[in-house]
Amino acid sequence: MDLPQGLVEESPPSVGVVTGTMNHLKVDDGSSGVQVTCLSEVSNDATLYFHIIRLQNQIYAWIGCNSTKLGDLYAAAPTRPSNTVSVSSLTGGSCDNTGSGIARRIVLKTGINVVLASNIPKNSPMLEAAAEKKLVQKLISLGYGKPGPGGASS
Repeated sequence: MDLPQGLVEESPPSVGVVTGTMNHLKVDDGSSGVQVTCLSEVSNDATLYFHIIRLQNQIYAWIGCNSTKLGDLYAAAPTRPSNTVSVSSLTGGSCDNTGSGIARRIVLKTGINVVLASNIPKNSPMLEAAAEKKLVQKLISLGYGKPGPGGASS
């Protein structure tokens, strides 16, 4: 196929590392710092699915409960100078739903911006706690953790 002058045909970008099983998949391109991690866990008779996209200064995480539905989407970020966290609902839900609380606590534990989608049922505190615990464990293993008294690495 002939390309217009000045255009060069490029091959699609390659993925540096793909490792994992059906329960845990990790994709790392090696150069841009973007890392995708997928895992699942059965907790309280429900299957929790996690997708974490690790960016340089931000985390995108999705928690699915018994389905692959996106759910409500929240953005949370540290707010200066008062060291609090601001949370905003981007799609559906309100800031008193399960996902907003998890997003707020993850920012408190990591100190970086979080975009979180979650379809965990609102009245399932045990499931919410299990999902948050697993997500925080995985984020710590990926190198996220804020040193000090309130952080995940303390």
